[in-house]
Amino acid sequence: MLYLLAEWMEFEGIFNIIRYLSFRSGAAVITALFIGMLIGPRFIDMLRVRQGKGQPIREDGPQTHLAKRGTPTMGGLMILISLTSSLLIWMDFRNLFVWACLFVTLGFGAIGFLDDYDKVRSGSHKGVSGRIRLLLEFIIAGFAAWLILSKTGTLLYVPFFNNLAFDLGLLYFAFAAFVMVGAGNAVNLTDGLDGLATMPVVIASVTFLIIVYLVGNTVFSGYLGIPYVEGVGELAIFCGAIIGGCLAFLWFNAPPAAVFMGDTGSLALGGALGAIAVSAHHEIVLAIVGGLFVLEALSVIIQVAVYKRTGRRVFLMAPIHHHFEQKGWAESTVVIRFWIISLILALAGLATLKLR
Repeated sequence: MLYLLAEWMEFEGIFNIIRYLSFRSGAAVITALFIGMLIGPRFIDMLRVRQGKGQPIREDGPQTHLAKRGTPTMGGLMILISLTSSLLIWMDFRNLFVWACLFVTLGFGAIGFLDDYDKVRSGSHKGVSGRIRLLLEFIIAGFAAWLILSKTGTLLYVPFFNNLAFDLGLLYFAFAAFVMVGAGNAVNLTDGLDGLATMPVVIASVTFLIIVYLVGNTVFSGYLGIPYVEGVGELAIFCGAIIGGCLAFLWFNAPPAAVFMGDTGSLALGGALGAIAVSAHHEIVLAIVGGLFVLEALSVIIQVAVYKRTGRRVFLMAPIHHHFEQKGWAESTVVIRFWIISLILALAGLATLKLR
């Protein structure tokens, strides 16, 4: 909104600063953070009143979690409100990439909301059928992939190599949708401890803020030997809004959590990261940067597959963060150590920009 206003004013005077992507990205962080902190207390009070018993806690989960009964969920709505508001203030409304990523974010958020609502209403942790969820997610991701690919093409770039790419053709459409759905559900599985998913999402968003800024710049992309995608730099504002919204939420989600993110937030944030990675042609790099999310998802897949085949468990409990809890690690220990792993993986992902 402000960008179009500044453009109408021909970027004269104070409006000239809005021309710069770096300024608007930083402003998006601050704006989303301010809105989230502003609405947080009253929003949490509203959720607590409306939900009564809060998010159902699994009886077969770690026993230490039973003390969290009564904590409201759907806190992801706080992130989505602050994120979207910040975006609408600072984005260029003509940028297709931002609209496609926002469509995935809000679409996945709506699916997560339905799942959270069903859990709270029924007092059960089951929620919406997994098949229905996946179907809706692939429909949303498929439409977003069609929008994105109309601007970027169907090349899959391989990190660590200079301009090594494979043209997947129509297969790339399915691959792009899979990346978004996979990222959404991986973050969803990670969101099992206070703050565990939020900070890694912030770290991944900071990383991709840098990546999309470089990919959207002809000079930097040419120097680094990474794909240039015209207009994708605008997603730096999107990443900034995610960072600000998540930091505001983390203020209230820090142990002991006053509110849980719920599927409303985790599905939306994961889908957003997937859509951003597809837009920037850095899908493989997302698997590195978001390696913690990949590990969490793989631990569940391995646990289920092996148990069905042999009747034995590979981990004491899945996802893997519960495994370490069962081994005696305190919740805060698991969270902080996983944050450190996430930071190391983010640095590894950034290294791929230069090691080509």
